[in-house]
Amino acid sequence: MPEITSTIAGGAARQIYIRRARLTCTEGENRAQSWLVDRDVITIGARPDCDVVLSDSTVSRTHAEIVRGREGTILRDLGSTNGTFVGPVRVREVYLSPETHFRVGKTELVFRPDDEVIDVVPSTSNQFEGLVGHGLAMREVFGVLERIAPTDLTVLVSGETGTGKELVSRALHKRSRRANKPIIVFDCGAAPEGLVEAELFGHERGAFTGAIATREGLFEAADGGTLFIDEVGELPLELQPKLLRALEQREVRRIGSTKSRHVDVRVIAATNRNLADEVEAGRFREDLYYRIAVVELRLPSLRERRDDLPLLVDHLLRRADGGGRGVRGLDPEVEALFRAYHWPGNVRELNNVIERALPFCDGPTVTLRALPESLRRARPHTGAVAIPAAVSNQMPLKDAKDQIIEAFEKQYLEDLIEQHDGNVSRAARVAGMDRKSITRLLKKHQIRYRDV
Repeated sequence: MPEITSTIAGGAARQIYIRRARLTCTEGENRAQSWLVDRDVITIGARPDCDVVLSDSTVSRTHAEIVRGREGTILRDLGSTNGTFVGPVRVREVYLSPETHFRVGKTELVFRPDDEVIDVVPSTSNQFEGLVGHGLAMREVFGVLERIAPTDLTVLVSGETGTGKELVSRALHKRSRRANKPIIVFDCGAAPEGLVEAELFGHERGAFTGAIATREGLFEAADGGTLFIDEVGELPLELQPKLLRALEQREVRRIGSTKSRHVDVRVIAATNRNLADEVEAGRFREDLYYRIAVVELRLPSLRERRDDLPLLVDHLLRRADGGGRGVRGLDPEVEALFRAYHWPGNVRELNNVIERALPFCDGPTVTLRALPESLRRARPHTGAVAIPAAVSNQMPLKDAKDQIIEAFEKQYLEDLIEQHDGNVSRAARVAGMDRKSITRLLKKHQIRYRDV
């Protein structure tokens, strides 16, 4: 049974493989009791937050665990007092086969895989929480979300910047059994590299320079709820084993501490990179990729779902309440421009354009004069750059080339900074430039940005 599903909008994959296991007590105080668990790591013990909670007094608080991975299923003793046995043999770690009986304390359990293959059917609804779309691509996404939201499956959401990856995480959280617990958001790309570990896992007082007080990490803050790790592909390679441990063991250790803390967290990760390519290039651990991509979901770009534009515009206008101005739609010229534009920032850019246009609307529709100048000047989605009118073949080649490069540079930067909502740090990463260089160019072309 494959460990990962690649459920891709518009692709060929149309199934989700949900890895589940059933443990049944065949001897002991919990005799005949059964547990169905849809996690790859199943904890067994007397502690109330274990997946399999046993009332046997000879069972340790966290006695053992079962880990389902690519190489097979492992039963691992967690330093219990009375041991874990397969037959007469006390084991620390052993591979399990289906129908294997084992004993923890005086309790005997049997392990049975209970995987489920779900056919992905496009949803009949044109929305899922804050997400909207009536085209096939988005209804397939909604069909997947409807099936995986009630589970604890780890999800990797991929897609271009602005396609709604964080909205997907919040929608999954809202539809899950964790909805009344916190959802914590962490952006690996925005955090200074030296502080990523402290942010995720916490630190003790004095653990490093500046650690003037003990602080819990985001895994602990999200205990019982959901942790959304945005731009997981930016996670430094040296920290990836620690994230893998947190996912597999559901334990974290603060910097400067010798004590591990149990956490019950569902992780949803997002990336605009192709993590399979990152694995191939050695920039991302293969075992971590397989652990976070139990379900992999790609969100289509706005260019791939242009038929959703009217529904999206209506949704965004209603959400903004027309700015209190009674704006209900788009002027035909604006609608044509929206359909032709390439939308590098996707739905986020569309939302920003609408919000910025509303204060300049004098009637019930968004008109061309209400749009940002950079969008009014935009060419269709071919990506062509307008050649300045002053350029002609009657001028020296070098001067003509310089003017065209200047025009391209300005249009590129305007689109880039618009795509990233003015965030210069994100824009610099996408452009492959350092912050100082891109800031200098933005000032040169008098393009507004946020100093982040």
